[in-house]
Amino acid sequence: MNHSTVRERTDRSGRRGRTPAWAVLVLVCGGQFLVILDVSVVNVALPAMRSDLGIGEAGLQWVVNAYTLAFAGFLLLAGRVSDLFGRERTFLIGLGLFTAASLVGGLAQDPWMLIIARTMQGLGAAVLAPTTLAVLTTFFPEGAERTRAIGTWTAVGAGGGAAGGLVGGLLTDYLSWRWVLLVNVPIGALLLVGAALCLNVRRDGVARRLDVSGSVLATVGVASLAYGIAESASYGWTSGRSLLPIVVGLVVLALFGVVESRTAEPLIPLRLFRIRSVSAANAVLLVTNAATLANWYFLSLYMQNVLHYSPVRTGLCFIPHSISVILGSKLAPRLMSYVDARLIGAAGGLCAVGGMLWQSTFTAQGTFLGTILGPGILTLFGVGLLMTPITTAATSGVTMAEQGVVSGLLNTSSQFGGALGLTILVTVSVDRISARTGAVGNVEEALASGYSLAFLISAALLLAATALIALLPKPVPPGA
Repeated sequence: MNHSTVRERTDRSGRRGRTPAWAVLVLVCGGQFLVILDVSVVNVALPAMRSDLGIGEAGLQWVVNAYTLAFAGFLLLAGRVSDLFGRERTFLIGLGLFTAASLVGGLAQDPWMLIIARTMQGLGAAVLAPTTLAVLTTFFPEGAERTRAIGTWTAVGAGGGAAGGLVGGLLTDYLSWRWVLLVNVPIGALLLVGAALCLNVRRDGVARRLDVSGSVLATVGVASLAYGIAESASYGWTSGRSLLPIVVGLVVLALFGVVESRTAEPLIPLRLFRIRSVSAANAVLLVTNAATLANWYFLSLYMQNVLHYSPVRTGLCFIPHSISVILGSKLAPRLMSYVDARLIGAAGGLCAVGGMLWQSTFTAQGTFLGTILGPGILTLFGVGLLMTPITTAATSGVTMAEQGVVSGLLNTSSQFGGALGLTILVTVSVDRISARTGAVGNVEEALASGYSLAFLISAALLLAATALIALLPKPVPPGA
C-alpha cells in the first residue's frame, strides 16, 4: 500500500487508516452478495412456499414482486441518505433490516406475513446495495486500487446471481424452503459484527437536510414504473393494469425532474447527468442488464423444461458460469493498467454477444457440453470483462459527497434494465412458443424455439450496449 493511500484514509477519520483494506472489502462484498443472491434464490423455492403456506397464484407473484418493487423504489432515496447521514451507519441499518426481515420471512406462518417480510427485505436491500459501492469508493482512492476493489465487488455480485439457483435448489430439496431466507440470518449477523468493529460510524456534526418532496416523488415514480413493468409480463403492455402505473410513473418522474431543478439541495443533483462518465455508464448498464439478467431465467427454464434436469442439477450446471464471470471480473482490472478501459469493455461486450448468438442455436436435443457449457462460459466471461470498466467509469470524476447517490443511480439502472428486458423477452418468447406449439406439435421443440429467440434478442441488446461504450470519456491516466 502506498503512502498517499494511507494518508487519504487517515484524513477522513483516524480509525479508517487502521482498518485493513481486506476487511472493508469482505464486508461490502458480503453485503452485495446477500442482496444479489436474494434476487434469484427464492425463485426455486416458490412451489414449496405455495404448497406449505397455501399461497394462490396472485400471492405467489407478490412474494417476488414485493421484494423487487421495494428494492427498486427506494434505491435513489437510500443512496442519497447514505451521502447525507453517513455510509457506514446506513450500511449497518440496511444490513440489520435485511437480516431481521429474512428471519421473519423464514418463520412466516401465513402468506401475508411472508409478503410483508419480503417487502422489508427489499427495503433493506435498497438501503444496503448502493451503500456497499459507496463505502468501497470512499475507502479506496480513485485509481488502480479502487479498480481492483470494484473488480472484486463486481465478481462477488455476479457470483451471487449465479449461485442463487444452486443455493435455492439445495436448501429447498435437502432442508426446507424456509432456509432460503433463514440462511441470510447467520451471514448477516457476522457481517453486522464485522461492520460495527471495522467501519467508522461517527457523525461529523455537519447540518444536513433531506429533499423530502424529491424523495417522495422519486420513490413513488420509480415504484409505480417498476410495478407497471412487472404487471406487463402477466397482462401485456396495453392492459390498464400495466399501462396506467407506467404512465403515472413517467409523469411523476417528469415532475420530479422539474422539482429537482428548482431545489437548493436536491435528492439527485441533475448536473450529475452532465458528467459524461455517469450518464454513459448508466445507459450501458441499463441495456446490458436488460440482456444478461434474463440469461439465468431462460437457461434455467431450458434445462428444466426441455432437458428435464432437476433443480439441483440445474444449479450445479451454473457453477462453470459463476467461475467464468468471476474470472472475467478479476482479469479486467489487470488489463485496465495497460489497455484503455473502453476497449476492454467493448471486447467483453463482443465476447458476450458471441456467447449469446451461440446459445440461441440450441434445440430440444441439446446436451450440457455442447449447448450449455460452451456458450455460457463465453457469455459470462464477457459480461465479467464488461462490468468492471463500466462501474469504475461511473464512479470516477464524482465527489466523495455524491458517491452514494451515484451508486443508487447505478443500481436503479441495473434493476430497471433487468426488469424491462425480462418482460420484453418473456413476452416475445411466449408468443414464439405458442406459435411453434401449433405448428410442430412438440412442446420441447416449441419451448426451445421460444428460448432461442430470447437469446437472439439478448445478443442484439448486448451489441447495442457495446456500441454505447463509445460514449464514455477517455480514461485519465493515474497521476495525470
